[in-house]
Amino acid sequence: MVKSNKERQAAYRARRPFAGEDGNGERRVSMYVSTRAALALDRLARHHSVTKRQMMEQLLIAEDDKILAKLDLGTDAWNEYFGN
Repeated sequence: MVKSNKERQAAYRARRPFAGEDGNGERRVSMYVSTRAALALDRLARHHSVTKRQMMEQLLIAEDDKILAKLDLGTDAWNEYFGN
């Protein structure tokens, strides 16, 4: 049986909480950014031959990893970073 667009979209959205390489899900991020930031993202993604999503994920994870490398587990700084 052929699914309608509405049914396909509902199935897609239902899979999002479990999607991704690790099965940990994906989250929607919706925001406005400055024109400069949007154009920079376009240029960076094109330069690295990746999608804008991939570029943004790489930048965010790289910055997070740099901070985590400086923190000791369970310290006040660690807890503050994680909002505990």
